[in-house]
Amino acid sequence: MKFGVLQFFSWPGRRVPLSTVYERAFQRMEVMDKTGYDAVWLAEHHFSTYSVCPSVHLMGTHIAATTKNLRIGTAVSLASFYHPLRLAEEIALLDHVSGGRVNWGAGRGFDPKEHEIFGVQPKESYPRFREAVEIVLKAWNNDKLNHEGEFWQFEDVEVLPKPLQDPMPVWLAATSLEAIEWTAERGFSIMMDPHATHPEIAKKRAFYAQSLEANGYSIAGRDLPMARTLAMGATQREAEDVGRAGAEFMFGSYLRKKGNIRSTEAGAQKTTQVEALDQSINDNDDPVARYVNEIAICGTPEKVIADIEEMQETLPLDYLMIAPLSHASFVMFTEKVVPHFL
Repeated sequence: MKFGVLQFFSWPGRRVPLSTVYERAFQRMEVMDKTGYDAVWLAEHHFSTYSVCPSVHLMGTHIAATTKNLRIGTAVSLASFYHPLRLAEEIALLDHVSGGRVNWGAGRGFDPKEHEIFGVQPKESYPRFREAVEIVLKAWNNDKLNHEGEFWQFEDVEVLPKPLQDPMPVWLAATSLEAIEWTAERGFSIMMDPHATHPEIAKKRAFYAQSLEANGYSIAGRDLPMARTLAMGATQREAEDVGRAGAEFMFGSYLRKKGNIRSTEAGAQKTTQVEALDQSINDNDDPVARYVNEIAICGTPEKVIADIEEMQETLPLDYLMIAPLSHASFVMFTEKVVPHFL
C-alpha cells in the first residue's frame, strides 16, 4: 500500500498571507519526507484561489531542494497549455535536479477560464493535449525529434536534457470512459480523479483493466494513484464538519461556478469530472452532503482505516492519493492511519 498527497495550495477567503499557505505546505512535505509517503502530487491551477500554483515544475524544484526521499509528482501538468518541447525540457530538468524523483502526470484541464485565457479552443482540448504528450515522450526517447502533427511540426530537434530516469514514470489523468479507453489502448497508466464516488471509481478501474488486456497490456505491477479528499476528526461529527467546509469551498470557489470544458471528438460527448459534479448539483438538493457522504473519505482514524481496508478489497486500492481538507486531517492521517498500513 502506497500513500501520496494531492497537494493544493488553496487560499480560502485570502484570510492569511499567501506566503503562509506555501510555508504550511512546505512543512507538510518535510513531514511526508520522513514518514513513509511515496510522493507529493502537485496540482496545477491558474487564475483562482482554489489552488495558487501556476507552475508545478517550478514548485517541484523547491521541493527537490528541501526533501530527500519524497517523490515529486505532477497532478497534473496541463499539457495542452504548454509548448510541448518546453514541457519536455522542464520535466527532464526537474528529474535531474531532484536526483530522479519525478512522477510525471499529465492532463488536459477542465476550467473554461484557463482554456480561454491560454487560447485553447474547446474542440482542440483533447487533440492538443494528446499530441503534446506524444511529443514529450518522443523528445525523451529519441536522440533527435521528428514530428508532423496537427498542431506542431519539428525536424531533427535535439531536446536536452533527457530525463535522468529511464524510463520516466508517466501517468495520464483519465476521468471519462473514452479517455480511459484511449489511455489503455496506448498502454499508459492512469491516475483517477477525486470527485467520483467509490463505486464509480471501482467501475472505471475495472474498465481500465479490461481495456488494457484487450490491447495486449496488463494491469499487474502498475501504481494507479486514486485521489480521494480526506476529512478527519476525533468524532464523526467533527470530521463531517471539516468535510462540509472543504466541499463548500470547492463548490463555491471553483467547481460549481466555473462549469467545465466539453468537447466532441469522433461524435462522442466527453464527460469530465466537473460535469459529474454539475449533475450531482442538479440531482441533489444538498450536493455538499453528497460529496461528504459518497465521495470524501470522512471520519475518525478507526473509521478511515476501516474504509481504506474495504476499498483495498472492493476497488481494489493499492495507491491512495489523499487531498486533505484541513491540516489537522493530514496530521491525524499521518500519525494514526499511515502506520497501520506500513
